[in-house]
Amino acid sequence: MGNYNTNIDKKWQEKWEETGLYKFDNNNLDKKLYVLEMFSYPSGSQLHAGHWFNYGPVDSWARLKRMQGYNVFQPMGFDAFGLPAENFAIKTGIHPMDSTEKNIVTMEKQLRAMGAMFNWENEVITCRPDYYKWTQWLFLKLYEKGLAYRKNAPVNWCPSCNTVLANEQVVDGFCERCESEVTKKNLTQWFLKITDYADELLEKIDTLDWPEKTKAMQKHWIGKSTGAEATFKVDGKDIEFDVFTTRVDTLFGVTYVVLAPENELVDKLTTEEFKASVEEYKETAKKQSDIERQSITREKTGVFTGSYAVNPINGRKVPIWIGDYVLNTYGTGAVMAVPAHDERDFAFATKYNLSIERVIEGGELPFTEKGTLVNSEEFNGLCSDEAKEAIVKKLEKIDLGAKKVNFRLRDWLVSRQRYWGAPIPMIHCEKCGVVPVPEKDLPVELPYDVEFAPDGKSPLAKSESFVNTTCPCCGAAAKREVDTLDTFVCSSFYYLRYTDNKNGEICFDSERANKMLPVDKYVGGPEHACMHLLYARFITKALRDMGYVNFDEPFKSLTHQGLILGPDGLKMSKSKGNTISPDDYIKEFGADVFRMYLMFGFGYTEGGAWSDDGIKSIGKFIERVERIIEHSIAELRNKDNNKDVIESDEKELNYWRHFAIKNVTEDGDKMQFNTAIARMMEFTNALSKYLNVKVKNVNFLKEALVDYIKLLAPFAPHFAEEQWEALGMSFSVFNEKWPEFDANALIKDEVEIAIQINGKIKAKINIPTNLDEEGIKEASLNNEIIKENIEGKTVRKVIVIKGRLVNIVAN
Repeated sequence: MGNYNTNIDKKWQEKWEETGLYKFDNNNLDKKLYVLEMFSYPSGSQLHAGHWFNYGPVDSWARLKRMQGYNVFQPMGFDAFGLPAENFAIKTGIHPMDSTEKNIVTMEKQLRAMGAMFNWENEVITCRPDYYKWTQWLFLKLYEKGLAYRKNAPVNWCPSCNTVLANEQVVDGFCERCESEVTKKNLTQWFLKITDYADELLEKIDTLDWPEKTKAMQKHWIGKSTGAEATFKVDGKDIEFDVFTTRVDTLFGVTYVVLAPENELVDKLTTEEFKASVEEYKETAKKQSDIERQSITREKTGVFTGSYAVNPINGRKVPIWIGDYVLNTYGTGAVMAVPAHDERDFAFATKYNLSIERVIEGGELPFTEKGTLVNSEEFNGLCSDEAKEAIVKKLEKIDLGAKKVNFRLRDWLVSRQRYWGAPIPMIHCEKCGVVPVPEKDLPVELPYDVEFAPDGKSPLAKSESFVNTTCPCCGAAAKREVDTLDTFVCSSFYYLRYTDNKNGEICFDSERANKMLPVDKYVGGPEHACMHLLYARFITKALRDMGYVNFDEPFKSLTHQGLILGPDGLKMSKSKGNTISPDDYIKEFGADVFRMYLMFGFGYTEGGAWSDDGIKSIGKFIERVERIIEHSIAELRNKDNNKDVIESDEKELNYWRHFAIKNVTEDGDKMQFNTAIARMMEFTNALSKYLNVKVKNVNFLKEALVDYIKLLAPFAPHFAEEQWEALGMSFSVFNEKWPEFDANALIKDEVEIAIQINGKIKAKINIPTNLDEEGIKEASLNNEIIKENIEGKTVRKVIVIKGRLVNIVAN
């Protein structure tokens, strides 16, 4: 196509590299703009159209900002640990380190071919010791702060991946990666205390410029409930337990309580008579996922333990049951049942013939609304809200309850029984217990020679050279921790490491990080709403409290790009054979056409189905632009120009020039790239039209052409550099100031209006903007097309909507 080809891409990429054009100016942090795309996983599938859709348009946004005077920092790296490389190794025998490093080389090459302003000198690769040293350092700091701990707990277990999963990695009861059904398993694991920050994570989210849906997802996941905790003692035993409730006003209506089958109290309070049925029920519950157990439509089941609890408000004895709809990981693992005022409890009580007693006046049972208390002793007659306050005060007075805030959020489970991850830097000593690896001994390197075929145990346990060590406290023989860290720990601080990636002494320089962060614009997929995005917020707040940073949030503004689907409208996948690889298209059309198609063909936050016809159309558009610019440059050299210029021709182009400047600036800033490019197309048409008039003002033409190439530059960077050079301008167009629009140029002397006859448009005419209503009617009726259409008819009415249309009613 024309003169634009991949040689132009190569030419300008080499020039940008040689001149250091996009190098970040470390001495100009006042005008910094930290632009970050979520870094990619170096999988064997190489770079696909989805990666391009994430990175290319954001680079265009950053280029626009650079021309507006910002000092842009746009680093790139690889989230290189994780299950795909390990599973690939198990299947093929190729070591994860080898396959990952090979894939990084390929993807780096593909990313560079994009021609983005990436600051490669700040690259981070999480699977290399110079990075995961700081992943381990972060874990130790959290441990010192009391935010990392180890405990035995029932955990989510994926039988296919042979590892535990955090709650956030379980989707509807299935592993979010391999979609196998998740089971429960008791294991001693490492956790990070994200729950310590639950309140702040919730409160601060509304201060962020994030999509409302993402903020709502985090709020739901954190799940704050304000209520009360009441203490039930077990009759005849020295045992008590707490229940959390948001309806303490119904406490007098409790007729039974239910514990989670896995609650540690169950064995202690189950009587001999009911032991067999309780054990059988516990085994059945183990095989069900949390999602299944909490399903609204699923029938609730349970068994009686043989013991009774004492209601703290009235001393009444109520039976203690266990039921699989109660989860030990939520609340206290115990619930008080008020069947008269809760649908689930009502169904359970009806099924097992348990007592149902009304304590709130109202309609048919179960009555779940607030109301006036009855059958509640001294609290009768109070409304629900008054009763809540009064009942909690009484519970506090007798030391059997208090106000309580509860969260759905659970601590972040970070242990993984897999090989390809950062080793957890802890040592187990028989004498000293669990001991952290001293910072001076970091990194604890991942050994290369390990048998990583999964058998449900950590592969590192099979490496004697790795496992056997000495205790840093007493010097005795000890064992290393053999689990590796969840890869989300690696990505929870990478935005900090980018700012100081070559520092071998500290993770990052705090003074520099405080000037560089938070990230000004973060772009990535919405699937990370309750994982990476939540974890990064937690880590930032923890580092702030340790004195390493002085800001609260990692990402000021967040945009989620849409999904590029296959030509069949389905999500791209190798198995469907509908993946789009950029390489062939770039060879045929060049990187800029590929980039512009992605920006023009799809709404950025929506995405859509790939179309070969669409990219061909953009290719033709760039060819047309090239011809127009060549024609423009020829006209600039034409000595016959600059005589008797027709003012209306110039005004028309000037209008579209400034209309484009205004709208490309506004739409580009909002990442509405498709409409920004549409405005460029209108400017292109106007420029082409001006070139066809007989006489041109060359000074004005050059001004318009200079603005045109500047506006085009972020969307087609290589092509724009080539045209800028052809125009005889100095290197580089990206060192130029972004154009500003002239509001006066947008005031048109004429306006186009439509003329309808009986509601159907028949013609369009241009009229002076100051023409009065009678003048508009006269101009419309005298139009040749309109005269032909109303010939022989009687005009009944002429309706004028000024500046827009005229409707002629005739029959």
